[in-house]
Amino acid sequence: MKLNSKKFWTNILGQDLVEYALAAGMVAVAAVAAMPQLSTTVNTVFSKISSIIDSTVK
Repeated sequence: MKLNSKKFWTNILGQDLVEYALAAGMVAVAAVAAMPQLSTTVNTVFSKISSIIDSTVK
């Protein structure tokens, strides 16, 4: 029993997968946190482009 538990705690085969999952989770949280500011900025840019096109076409 002790040998099996020692193998379990020293086994590092799944460590990379856990690290990648944590990194992906952090990127996802950062992306969600940045969305409100980003959407406002993108909306402003498209509004300015629209007004430039409207003024040019008329």
